[in-house]
Amino acid sequence: MPPQTHLVKINLPGGIVPAGDLLTILEAAEAAEVEHIQFGHRQQLLFTVAAAQRRGLVQALAKANILCEVDADVHPNISSSYVVEDVFHNTAWLREGVYKDILDLFDFHPRLKINLIDRNQTFVPFFTGNLNFIASDTSNYWYCYVRFPKTNVLYCWPSLVYSEDIPGLSGAIERIIYAHKDQFFEQPAANGPLLHSLVSAGQTFVLQPLTTPLTLPTFTLPYYEGFNRYGSKLWLGIYRRDEQFAVAFLKDVCQLCLQTRLGQLCTTPWKSLIIKSIELADRPLWDVVLRKHRINVRHAANELNWQVEDHCAQGLALKHELVRYLNEEDIRTYQLCFAIKTQPKTGLFGSIVIRHHFDNLTQTGLHAEQYEILHTRDFNPNNKDFISFRKKVNRDNLAWYLTQLCDYFYELQSAPSLPVPEEIAPVADAAPATAPLYQCRRCLTVYDEAYGDSAQGIAPGTAFATLTAYCCPTCEAPLAQFVAVPTPQSQWLAAATSVA
Repeated sequence: MPPQTHLVKINLPGGIVPAGDLLTILEAAEAAEVEHIQFGHRQQLLFTVAAAQRRGLVQALAKANILCEVDADVHPNISSSYVVEDVFHNTAWLREGVYKDILDLFDFHPRLKINLIDRNQTFVPFFTGNLNFIASDTSNYWYCYVRFPKTNVLYCWPSLVYSEDIPGLSGAIERIIYAHKDQFFEQPAANGPLLHSLVSAGQTFVLQPLTTPLTLPTFTLPYYEGFNRYGSKLWLGIYRRDEQFAVAFLKDVCQLCLQTRLGQLCTTPWKSLIIKSIELADRPLWDVVLRKHRINVRHAANELNWQVEDHCAQGLALKHELVRYLNEEDIRTYQLCFAIKTQPKTGLFGSIVIRHHFDNLTQTGLHAEQYEILHTRDFNPNNKDFISFRKKVNRDNLAWYLTQLCDYFYELQSAPSLPVPEEIAPVADAAPATAPLYQCRRCLTVYDEAYGDSAQGIAPGTAFATLTAYCCPTCEAPLAQFVAVPTPQSQWLAAATSVA
């Protein structure tokens, strides 16, 4: 980003924004000579403003009681799956009112990432937050999975949490984590039961016993663009290939929403916009706006299943390059989603991850643009256990290797011994002891004894304790940089024991 500009972030809690509020934001942005805005992967609103216009913009937003952060992200947006309700999925009790009641009860601005997710959908990722509240089958009760900051370590809260207690519990957990950063912040061996004990000692919440394991559906990404009918109404999905939404276009969208009595719009983790409850008779009015601004709503499905870091021109250019290759070669990508990471620990969601790194050639002082390709265990994007497929891949070879990995995924799918879709293991049933995982302190790559590391000639079943010259396949950290971390199964079992 040029030094004469500033990045402005405005949180849209739950990915829900009233049309009138968005119009106010857009008018303030337009007055500050902003022409385009973007939506981030946590459903927030982003745009850059010239340094000379910064103060006037911030004052205009403050006058309208709209909070913003400039060149900062201290308070992440609260992400939710409200966008899927009615259009992709209907659930028994998790409706618009429940989401909004919970969001309204937040009387503080969280520093941890918080997700409110319906467990029967797959459009919004489950574990990208630090506090991941996932709806249970019991009305108004939620599973809570804590992902400790700057790690992939998950801890299952040993009770279901009542809807109205989510803000209070979130605040209590956040206070404990920040008061004990040496134990819970960027700590691969963070102790979940200790966190639970410290939080429970200070406050009492309405809880239900955790007796039913959390199971997640097989991942599929619905086509989320264009006009689509549900019941007697339409919903409209708008995606922009360059992630840029013209302020003039969005102003027309907001004005049409107000004209046709549509109270709100929804943002998505895929950096798109969805407008619900469009009357069939109003379809021509929306066609006029789309034609006026030359908005295309017919992009290829395998272009929609990518996540790129916010405001990342490098990642976006690489995405376009790879998507073009996949389209030209007619490569199937159904049930896969991809993420491009140019920075560490960005929390992007993907079953296949392309991670940028620089190979420092100390002898010559040159830097080669290279990447590592990883995939999650069983290609489930909600799994945080990554396997390195290829490292030190030159950019020119990325598309070819990516195609090979896609082929490998479909070979696994057609094999008779394919594992069942990922499940969160039962917490109430006793389970045999499992060997711990070993995680690299530097990059969080995991060594799993059950799989070994074929790239380094280590057979499946090789105990970590027997390794002598092993190094991290991702960052080449030495053996001493690996620490034992609990397996998800052992953590869930410990949670069940705590409940009992």
